[in-house]
Amino acid sequence: MFKSKIFKVALVAIMFFTSSCDKWLYLEPEDAIVSQQFWKTKEQAEAALFGCYASLLDPDLGYQMFVWGELRADMIMPNPTASPDELEIVNGNILATNNISDWSSFYRTINFCNTLIEYAPLVQEHDPTFKTETLNTYVAEAKAIRSLMYFYLVRTFSEVPLKLTATVSDDQEFTLPKSPESEVLQQIIKDLEEAEVHAVSSYGNNMHNKGRFTKAGINALLADVYLWSEKYEETVAAANKVIASGQYGLVAGDDSWYSTVFGTGNSSESIFELQYGAQRHPYFTIIQNQRRFSAAPHVLEELYTIDYIDPEQYDIRAEGASLRADGRIWKYLGESANIARSDVAPYPNWVVYRYADVLLMKAEALAQLGQGQEALDIVKMIRDRARALPATEVGVEPDDVNGLTDYILEERAREFAFEGKRWFDVLRNSRRNNYERMDILLNMVMRSAPADRQQSIINKYRDKMSHYLPIFLFELQTNKNLEQNPFYAK
Repeated sequence: MFKSKIFKVALVAIMFFTSSCDKWLYLEPEDAIVSQQFWKTKEQAEAALFGCYASLLDPDLGYQMFVWGELRADMIMPNPTASPDELEIVNGNILATNNISDWSSFYRTINFCNTLIEYAPLVQEHDPTFKTETLNTYVAEAKAIRSLMYFYLVRTFSEVPLKLTATVSDDQEFTLPKSPESEVLQQIIKDLEEAEVHAVSSYGNNMHNKGRFTKAGINALLADVYLWSEKYEETVAAANKVIASGQYGLVAGDDSWYSTVFGTGNSSESIFELQYGAQRHPYFTIIQNQRRFSAAPHVLEELYTIDYIDPEQYDIRAEGASLRADGRIWKYLGESANIARSDVAPYPNWVVYRYADVLLMKAEALAQLGQGQEALDIVKMIRDRARALPATEVGVEPDDVNGLTDYILEERAREFAFEGKRWFDVLRNSRRNNYERMDILLNMVMRSAPADRQQSIINKYRDKMSHYLPIFLFELQTNKNLEQNPFYAK
């Protein structure tokens, strides 16, 4: 089983991949271990690959995948148990000392991937059974994981150091300056396009297919990157490859939808999930045990709405799926609509991409390409599956690009509530065409920011660089080639 195997081989991989040094890109094996002891057999190369996947389960990384995508948006609200760092971000008082801007867990995974990409080819010198086809597949997976990490970083910080080689000794220079966002995105696209060529369509095992990058997983990520980069024809093409694979479909829109997609996981709708298994899911600390966040009141009442006349009519993504009526964020906490998951293993997976996401990314791109009716047809498909209430349906003309943008964005909010996507969705749609739709971002602030902080946050958000987090102070102190985001250097 993939879940058990990943942890067994990860123990081997992590022995070679970790060090006690605190420097931000200095989390690696000693060079002697890399070249002389570790990289000898195909099994060791496989262990290194699964070490890359295991590093995605780092609780800090999982926590940041959630808060980077939700905390500055409008669907969650902090409770009194929220940390000071979390409250500062909600209040728009973000400083370089805020631990939420610490990117080290992402660069740790990137260095694991860099090490595999650089050193796995050496195994063929020692192990003739390590076939080139297998090597190319492993490298493709490592490039996909690295791309996912850089995509989170570039959307959160805009400009970040672009490290593509392994750091394996003290003699290596690792204090890199930031690279422009365009350069990072270009590298991500290059890596993913190369990875797609060598990736497999199926591993012959459902858990592997959902827990490792396949061609479809790479194309789902590519569609997301293209959409962020305003490459709409490419977005549609990548999405169509996932659709044409015939491997995925929308899970039936009945009361089993939640338990199938999130309770059990690895459903026919899933494309790529982080397989937590016995590894503690960060949701339990921040949502259940400490309950640092709740769903914002408007989510149930306005986003999904409630049919008070006929309670049997409801959006399957609302009560008992995304949230509960008492404000609890339910995704990843329940086994079913009414039964809470106990705080013991196995823990729920984190769904990175699923089929509905690919469909709505395609719809968003089609809207920008002037193919509004096709976009509306996709939205209708999603809404019909979810049994969305008529009150949330919006009459939009196919040629109304702004209307389509708003409608699709709102549907994404319903479909992917609390999945770590909301802030990125709002920012992507706001910044399109040189921030032609800044109103989307500012309206969100009006709806979600604390009343006494609204005007202050709005004034800050008029500076485009405020949409990205500051470089963490520790990184600035240890890497003199880094320059602070200008908004926070004032």
